[in-house]
Amino acid sequence: MTIKLTSVYVDDQSKALRFYTEVLGFAKKADFSNGPYRWLTVASPEEPEGTQLQLALNNNPAAKVYQEAMFQQGQPAAMFYTNDVKGDYEQIKARGAEFTMPPTGVPGATIAKLNDTCGNLIQLTQLARW
Repeated sequence: MTIKLTSVYVDDQSKALRFYTEVLGFAKKADFSNGPYRWLTVASPEEPEGTQLQLALNNNPAAKVYQEAMFQQGQPAAMFYTNDVKGDYEQIKARGAEFTMPPTGVPGATIAKLNDTCGNLIQLTQLARW
């Protein structure tokens, strides 16, 4: 069994696509519509056939409450691993991203958090080398 897809709720799919591709550097994988429904996914260019992230429109009232509460508590909606969190921080910040936490050492890792502009916090994680 493998994980091939996970979702993050966003308040605007077009804005999310721009952020996840132009700011974070992911590649658009799937984008098609059926009436008002839009299926939109991105993937890492480092693993184009790997796990996809669905940018799902958050038009569910219960999900909106959850999303807002997680954001207010500073809890990330998704975590992405990197081998160079400080380098990625500088690059992503130069592309206009708003970080809520710069690279910070925590037990076993260095993490940074940023606002995806679509209702979520995203965490970048670089695991410590033992």
